[in-house]
Amino acid sequence: MVLKVFFPSCCSSADSGILIGRWISEQNSAVILAVVHFPFIPGQVKQYLGEVQRVTEVSVSVLGSWSNSKQEKEERLSKFLEDLETIFCHEPWIQISKEGDSKFWSCSTLQKHSKNPQEEEIILVYYDQCKVMLSHLHPPLDTAGQGAEDASKLSAIFDTVARSQVLFMTDRYDEGPIKLTHWQSDGVEASIIVELLKQASVPACMLLTLLLSLLSGICRSRVLKFWPLSFLWSKLSTCEQLGYRLQHLQVISSNRKAQKQNQLMRKANIFVSLLIDVALGILLMSWLYRKNRIGHLADTLIPVADHVAEELQDLLQWLMGAPAGLKMNRALDQVLGRFFLYHIHLWISYIHLLSPFIEMILWYVGLSACLGLTVALCILSDIIALLTFHIYCFYVYGARLYCLKIYGLSSLWRLFRGKKWNVLRQRVDSCSYDLDQLFIGTLLFTILLFLLPTTALYYLVFTLLRLLVVIVQGLIHLLVDLIDSLPLYSLILRLCRSYRLAAGVKFRVLEQQDGKPLRLLMQINPLSYGGVVQTYRLPTYSCYPRDSWASLCKKLFLGELIYPWKHKGDKQN
Repeated sequence: MVLKVFFPSCCSSADSGILIGRWISEQNSAVILAVVHFPFIPGQVKQYLGEVQRVTEVSVSVLGSWSNSKQEKEERLSKFLEDLETIFCHEPWIQISKEGDSKFWSCSTLQKHSKNPQEEEIILVYYDQCKVMLSHLHPPLDTAGQGAEDASKLSAIFDTVARSQVLFMTDRYDEGPIKLTHWQSDGVEASIIVELLKQASVPACMLLTLLLSLLSGICRSRVLKFWPLSFLWSKLSTCEQLGYRLQHLQVISSNRKAQKQNQLMRKANIFVSLLIDVALGILLMSWLYRKNRIGHLADTLIPVADHVAEELQDLLQWLMGAPAGLKMNRALDQVLGRFFLYHIHLWISYIHLLSPFIEMILWYVGLSACLGLTVALCILSDIIALLTFHIYCFYVYGARLYCLKIYGLSSLWRLFRGKKWNVLRQRVDSCSYDLDQLFIGTLLFTILLFLLPTTALYYLVFTLLRLLVVIVQGLIHLLVDLIDSLPLYSLILRLCRSYRLAAGVKFRVLEQQDGKPLRLLMQINPLSYGGVVQTYRLPTYSCYPRDSWASLCKKLFLGELIYPWKHKGDKQN
């Protein structure tokens, strides 16, 4: 069999002593965690390991002896190291010692208590204990096959080192009977500033939790559930974003300790996302209020609205004539054109009525940027929706009229073939019609068919205008989703400390000689940037279109309304 010994490279210069760690019998592997060097009392070592095992729930024991030839000057020391096997009684007993002037260490095993001792091939694997301790091993994306089996073996190694954190809290400068050497043997790293911030964050989090509980209670009050407040809260993207950020603040300020690494990373990603979002919003707010840009924007808004209205009027005048040489139904064309022109006139009057208050509205809207750039972008999306509400009305009128004619023509077409739609069974059944019904159906079919080109042209034009507005809003919401869902903390961690997010390990051969243990160096393979985004991506409130392109084209062809504000919790009609 092959015996694998994982030895921390930080213990290479430790004094002579004993090796403590965990024995993984399923893999025939030994994970060395620390070196207990002289002087020590075996009874105290056993008592200490029992306490560590009780706290960490890791079966830590003495696995062998460690001999440093530079430290060992007396023969009785080597004799004592050999006799330790009879005291701690571990099979196999691992012996690691200095090999002359070589920079590597020799490794051998003793099996005195075994009746049939077997000669085992030894692989000595050096690993960076600090990186393995701080790393979080991620399972492979494809968890089937050999990759999942290798990942489970590696997870046992990583989990052993990570759960032995209590063992690493004792260094060689501590007063006590046990002197350890491990990755923190030079002293436990700490920062006075960090500790003070931790202490100060407790009352701050309690105060923030109280304020957020009051705010969430107001948001859940019955007043907001009545119409039209409930309608505005569900349809305005600003309200959705504010509610989404309120949930994020509740997660951050929660005093519940994260149980898993993913929960801790989610909190960190949310905190960094909020921090960057607010910082970008403050930069935007400072830019808007500098050099009176709010006033310039308000002065530009009315001429732009007038220009858009004039362009729409010219478009309607063109449609009321002979657009592209097409011969339309003049009566229906004039009715539709005048109907839409009247709506444009109403909209221009409404805009000019609000013109004295636009600068004040924009001034207060600019203050909302301090809540974050995403909130400002959502307000911009809602403003675009309000300013183009007349285009949305044109689209709804044209779509409903076009849809009515399409379904009327399809129903009358079934009448000619002796069919009808069975509403109860949701299928087409055979049906016999008399002469009067066929005559009226033929008359209606002819009228609808000749009026369809005029209606279809208006529907096509206003649908294109509506799609243009939806595309602009979609780009804004894509930017909002990018800021909300991008795991910025994980990406920064991947860039600065790539070993913290491990996707596996790779082994590099250090020395391979006949008759000697194979010496390998275990290095951490970091998780790819795409894997980081896929693993730690934050969920967002908005929903990407659930319809396929074929379904979307079918809805456009049939004249069914397409609502851009559908969310994940809504049902598709």
